[in-house]
Amino acid sequence: MHYSEKIFIVGCGDIGRRIAKLGHAMGWQPSALLRTTNKLDPMREIFELIIEANLDDPSTLESLPTADATIFYLAPPPGGGIIDSRMRNFCAALAPDRKPKKVVYLSTSGVYGDCGDLTVTEKTPVNPQTTRAKRRLDAETTITGWGRDHGVPVVILRVTGIYGPGRLPLQHLMSGTPLLSEKEAPITNRIHADDLARVCIAAADRGEDGDIVNVSDGDHGTMTQYFNAIADLLGIARPRQVSREEAAATMPPLLYSYFSESRRIDNSLMKNKLGVKLLYPTLADGLPSCKPEQWPTTSNQQ
Repeated sequence: MHYSEKIFIVGCGDIGRRIAKLGHAMGWQPSALLRTTNKLDPMREIFELIIEANLDDPSTLESLPTADATIFYLAPPPGGGIIDSRMRNFCAALAPDRKPKKVVYLSTSGVYGDCGDLTVTEKTPVNPQTTRAKRRLDAETTITGWGRDHGVPVVILRVTGIYGPGRLPLQHLMSGTPLLSEKEAPITNRIHADDLARVCIAAADRGEDGDIVNVSDGDHGTMTQYFNAIADLLGIARPRQVSREEAAATMPPLLYSYFSESRRIDNSLMKNKLGVKLLYPTLADGLPSCKPEQWPTTSNQQ
């Protein structure tokens, strides 16, 4: 990519800020859209333009800086239902005379559904089983269709669980919420936030129209192992483990949903086609970079 590259980050949260910093260091010109712009106050100087807009309100999506820009669409779908109305509103707002150069969309590996112990590649059929994953698949379909109709390359990144500084499940750990027993816990996959930002940059650079790329560090484990590793990092007691029946009755529904599907994600295409060399290829490599200086305390801490 040229050093004059324009990038437009839609939904500029934690990962978007990491992308912006990397892009700016490369000489790119980042712009961003988000609902509350004060989150970018500490780094406003690196942005060409910051737009305060609401993807749920099409009237706020006028005159977007998309012409010849690479768009990183990072905004999550709305809650509820199986349609991503935000993606649909965004596509409808893209002016014909402001055609972007490329779109990189961050989706989720959840679109594959429960795959047991099978290895999941980009050729594995999608089978979303949660409404959350169905909304993501709807967004994939919407942006891919828009790109095809308008001659704009679209790259889909199917991302696994993200961890990193400020992204650890500290409240869950400190609340005393139990974990599903190790012998019943399904296989899960992760990616460090810094590596995810670098994958996004590589997708913008080397990704081609129609590419779908799984994003994972390739270090398969379970959610129970993940929580235990964080507890060990913080020097606190590991959560107690319970049967699936008790977990279903005691865990918050969202947390339990992450214990309900198993996927063993293959990341060969990410490494080989996008040329990504991970900074943190294992959880053991990445967790030390995430240790907070302070974390919540509770009477459950031992």
